Amino acid sequence: MTTKNSVRIAPADGKLGVLLPGIGAVSTTFIAGVEAVKCGLGAPIGSLTQLATVRLGKRTEGRTPLIKDFVPLAKLEDLEFGGWDIYEDSAYQAARNAAVLDPALLEQLRAPLEKIHPMEAVFDQDYVRNIRGPNLKEARTKMDKAAMLMDDIRQFQKRTGVARTVMVWCGSTEVFHRPSEVHQSLKAFEAGLANNDPEIAPSQIYAYAALKMGVPYANGAPNLTTDTPALLELARETNLPICGKDFKTGQTFMKTLIAPGLKARMLGMSGWFSTNILGNRDGEVLEDPGSFKSKEETKLSVLDQI
Repeated sequence: MTTKNSVRIAPADGKLGVLLPGIGAVSTTFIAGVEAVKCGLGAPIGSLTQLATVRLGKRTEGRTPLIKDFVPLAKLEDLEFGGWDIYEDSAYQAARNAAVLDPALLEQLRAPLEKIHPMEAVFDQDYVRNIRGPNLKEARTKMDKAAMLMDDIRQFQKRTGVARTVMVWCGSTEVFHRPSEVHQSLKAFEAGLANNDPEIAPSQIYAYAALKMGVPYANGAPNLTTDTPALLELARETNLPICGKDFKTGQTFMKTLIAPGLKARMLGMSGWFSTNILGNRDGEVLEDPGSFKSKEETKLSVLDQI
């Protein structure tokens, strides 16, 4: 309820379900970090909500409560995780394969991580060309796959008893993708789902399913996903927040910080090398030139080589 002078925010009662398309290096590191804090094995270093403060009034008043104490947010203890992946590995096995976490710490978190098994994923080889996995949904149309995702969300909510749910894309970066006619309205998009329109990416099917289920959606990759009139229309219709255009963690974050400074000082650069530790399979995915080109440009490049 909103008035001219105040905003009333509902309390964060009950458990919060966090659904993650992509149970790989990023998501398992995040889950393990939360579980480590729960067990007293670590502190939430780097967490804006858990460690940052907000200033109230003048600086001299000394009123700087922690954000988590000022805003009604779910506690880390109330988070329940689930998700989808094209590989069948549990979160523990995926974290071991990613080799980001210290093995000794990972073993202490084995029990909660082993409980998380990925649901069958919606996947399209045209959008992520360099990796393949067996844990896939099979259905006649993309609308059928969206319905299957919605059923997954229902089952997760029922199984865990969560009061609220959010979805955060942690999957691989999809090929460069421009909006097309099917993205111009919700009606066109739903017709495209029913007709298996090739311009509808897997991430957009996840976003559509989430919004139809009343679940806010955050995009952790530089995918087109919700940046289209169709899904923006659905978000407005369902009164749900959507956000995100890449996590910008690690080396991407450092580039974002440093690049403007170099430009401001007119310092030239001949190249930029970095190591993506948390990206894991991202390096393999991004080796495909199509990740940086539209489908049409990729086809022309192939034709040029023939």
